[in-house]
Amino acid sequence: MAITLNGASKRIGLTLSGGGFRAAAFHLGVFRQLQAHQLLEKIDLISCVSGGSIAGAFLALNWHDPNALDKLDEYLATRSIAVGSVIGGLLDPFHSRLDKLADTYANDLFGSKKLGDLAEGPRIYLNTTNLATGNMFSFIAGDKGKSEMGDYELGFADAASFPIARAVAASSAFPPVFPPLRLEKTDYAPATKCDYVTLSDGGLYDNLGVNPGLAALNELNYLLVSDAGKPYAIKVDPTESSALVLKEGLDIMMEQIRGLQFDRMKHRHLAKAGPCPLWFSIDSHDGEAMEGDSVFASSIETNLKALNKAERAVLARHGSALVAARIKAWAPELLQ
Repeated sequence: MAITLNGASKRIGLTLSGGGFRAAAFHLGVFRQLQAHQLLEKIDLISCVSGGSIAGAFLALNWHDPNALDKLDEYLATRSIAVGSVIGGLLDPFHSRLDKLADTYANDLFGSKKLGDLAEGPRIYLNTTNLATGNMFSFIAGDKGKSEMGDYELGFADAASFPIARAVAASSAFPPVFPPLRLEKTDYAPATKCDYVTLSDGGLYDNLGVNPGLAALNELNYLLVSDAGKPYAIKVDPTESSALVLKEGLDIMMEQIRGLQFDRMKHRHLAKAGPCPLWFSIDSHDGEAMEGDSVFASSIETNLKALNKAERAVLARHGSALVAARIKAWAPELLQ
């Protein structure tokens, strides 16, 4: 899938941030722009978090379907799953809210497909946060390679038969709305080191999904970072409630991690120890197609509710424009 530049093979990675359906629609615009330049088919690695995992896993599963992007757009326009999953989980004594979330993904997007069924697409990481170790825990598949799950501390185990829907549900299980996914030793043998593991939203560790893109084993030359998360904004009326300080604190910590990851990518590249980073954030005015797109796109809520036509249009247009602008500015050779 690599691209050839001046006779040399170059590998391209794409990371897809969290941010609910807003993020998925923004990333869809990125997909369409890359497809227009015949770059989508050249992507070697996709690293996804939360809402990005919805878009990334669907794309990877339908890698050779010419209508895949239109199907994803239709899904984002017609499905609202958060409320139903929460209520269903509360009323069903035999299944958790996380189970209900996975069921909705299975019914609407992935069916009974397993990670092993992603073999024909690029290498893909569906990232979660391991609450047992505090590390990024990834479900990895694609590129005709081994399908596995795990983190660097506990180790990896075969995951070819693990349902895609459950992996995506774990990646997008934002607390406290959805509980973490529990993996027993029978599901994940390395869990013997801590009895069992629980996996929560990947955005708790790295909402950009950058880590796999910087891993030496993936040997990337370019890394496109599509950031549709909710940027921290100046609060004209900052909270005085002690109950809300925890939420604001989490938002501030995530913003800090976001900034550190951008800095990390930059300095890795300058030290010739990492790929050329091309990042773009949903709140960016630089490169927007129409004035006001960044403000409108950033104001859309980051939940799992269906998006209306105007919301989908601005998110897709904005994602498309930003990735085009970054490639033109920092890696025009990709547009050969």
